Amino acid sequence: MATTVSGVTTASTTTAAADAMKQTFGMDTDAFLKLFIAQIQYQDPLAPQDTNDMLSQISQLTQVEQSYNTATALNNLLTAQSNSLALSSVGLIGKDIVALGDSLNFDGTNQVELSYQKTSATTGTTLTIKNESGQVVRTIDLGSQEVGNATYQWDGKDAQGNVLAAGAYSFSISGTDALGETQQAITYTTGRADGVTFDNGVAYITIGAVLVPFADVMRVQSA
Repeated sequence: MATTVSGVTTASTTTAAADAMKQTFGMDTDAFLKLFIAQIQYQDPLAPQDTNDMLSQISQLTQVEQSYNTATALNNLLTAQSNSLALSSVGLIGKDIVALGDSLNFDGTNQVELSYQKTSATTGTTLTIKNESGQVVRTIDLGSQEVGNATYQWDGKDAQGNVLAAGAYSFSISGTDALGETQQAITYTTGRADGVTFDNGVAYITIGAVLVPFADVMRVQSA
């Protein structure tokens, strides 16, 4: 897979460079050199072409070609980095991860552990759970909360005690600090990675119905 991606990228980049050079000079490198040699062969011996003009043309061509070669090299480097990222993300499948985020996956049966961090002590702390449409499906009074890491086991039920459908949900936790200001907790997406997907070159770890950007993963543990 990596070889195919690299080959396609290199070919497309080379073609783009040739097209850009043709747009700049009206011709690509091969055509320019053929014309340059023809000028030398058929120039008037009594009025030869100005050497400075010839050197200026060659200098311009060289500078443009070098810039396109640099762009090609950088694109190839980015492709190699992307391939390396792909291999790294695939290695997370089957492992338990902790990532920055507010998403959670409910399988329709088992309780879900919600992980969060409080940066300040709060009272009247409330846990709010929303569905994929952004609708609030449950609010839970957590009372007073101290500074530090904490977890809450959500049973997957709404306010009426009905078990909700399996799928992706989100949660937030807020409370009032000693100064009367509202404070939001830092939330984490947790669970066992069961797949990897790519969108526009960005790797996402899947936890059931939840997509977690690979860059947001903070900790990985063996299952």
